[in-house]
Amino acid sequence: MERISWDQYFMAQSHLLALRSTCTRLTVGATIVRDKRIIAGGYNGSIAGGDHCIDKGCYVIDHHCVRTIHAEMNALLQCAKFGVPTADAEIYVTHFPCLQCCKAIIQAGIKTVYYAEDYKNHPYAIELFEQANVMVEKVELKEPMIQLSK
Repeated sequence: MERISWDQYFMAQSHLLALRSTCTRLTVGATIVRDKRIIAGGYNGSIAGGDHCIDKGCYVIDHHCVRTIHAEMNALLQCAKFGVPTADAEIYVTHFPCLQCCKAIIQAGIKTVYYAEDYKNHPYAIELFEQANVMVEKVELKEPMIQLSK
């Protein structure tokens, strides 16, 4: 039996996390990894105890749903909440990070961003990643991602 690669394993985890998303516009998952160990995960959704897009609809301002916290931010905030360092970690995201998440990823000290799908890849985000020496690599998830036995 052939084992799944590390990149595919962590990207599959991000896709699994995305299934918990409560935003109806886009489901995104993010997994933060250090030394081949998952240290945090996040998906895009509302604040704890808040209204969710799936229940109340998206709250859109300037073409962005402001009800949700992005998956990358949720994963980074989970690390902050529990005192888990993110310096020199890697993040696996189902979609290319937005400009705000890009800046947070850089500030958190994450050194590598793996993403599965292009999504409004902002040129300034790409420039910032380059300036900060953050490696960015597209890692598409291979199908089938998970086979469940019946």
